[in-house]
Amino acid sequence: MEISIEFELPARIRKKGAWFISSCPLLDVFSQGQTREEAERNLVDALASFLTSCYERGMLDAVLRESGVVPASGLKSRKPAARNGDMAVRVPLPFEVRAKTRRAVAS
Repeated sequence: MEISIEFELPARIRKKGAWFISSCPLLDVFSQGQTREEAERNLVDALASFLTSCYERGMLDAVLRESGVVPASGLKSRKPAARNGDMAVRVPLPFEVRAKTRRAVAS
């Protein structure tokens, strides 16, 4: 069975010379592209790789907490406010459910 978790993260895209530089300042992740669309796609790919790597190393919780990310109260779906040309990008993280492994029971 496959499941997906999706993050909606703040992002910026700025033109610098011939390139568009994309970033997620919250997680300090950067990318680039020759077009605005390519820079955004590349940022989503970089964020997905970064978050997946954090999960695989057991560091996702620590990285999110260090970035100031905490659970929101309630389940309201809120659109982040864009300011100064900032935007939000959606970063899907695909997972699959495998057989559960037994956890050691504390005695």
